[in-house]
Amino acid sequence: MSVVIPAPPMDSATRSARARISLAPPKGIWGRILPWYSRKLYGDVLDAGMAMAHNRKVLMALMGFERRIGKWDSLDPDLKILAQMAAASSIECSWCLDFGYFLAHQKGMALAKLEAVPNWRNSASFSKLEREVLEYAEAATATPPAVTDELAASLRRSLGDAAFVELTMIVAVENLRSRFNSALGLASQGFSEACRLPGARG
Repeated sequence: MSVVIPAPPMDSATRSARARISLAPPKGIWGRILPWYSRKLYGDVLDAGMAMAHNRKVLMALMGFERRIGKWDSLDPDLKILAQMAAASSIECSWCLDFGYFLAHQKGMALAKLEAVPNWRNSASFSKLEREVLEYAEAATATPPAVTDELAASLRRSLGDAAFVELTMIVAVENLRSRFNSALGLASQGFSEACRLPGARG
């Protein structure tokens, strides 16, 4: 795996030139509300949000979907983070890795563990269950999916059916995010840099 967390950020001009759609705020009231709301929550305007803002119905549907996803609570939060990061790493979405790293750190996950995700097979940082979750996330992200019956059965025993379903769906959700952002050429904004500088964002 060639991806490194965190990915080096690009400046805004380089990111805009690389993106396959304009990252400028939309015209009108939305062009004022969205950047304000994004800065309030995350300390910066999300390139992914600006890209999605070209279709307001898509943006609003995804915002509502993400709010509901945030309420899922069957799966241990740290396992959920690891699964998402493994899926984003498999797809090599630098924007998702950068922003995911930032959110995971905000939720208290150790930086060393996050940085070990792309090379988890060679790391001693993870428990047996965490390693199975990482393996499952990678296998479910593969095209076609490469999940084995044995791995699924082991996770069902360890997690229970409700958490196993949540794990599977959160990997699918991260695939949705990462493939959208990667297809549009979105790159790291430097959110992960703020993890090493307390108070740098937000």
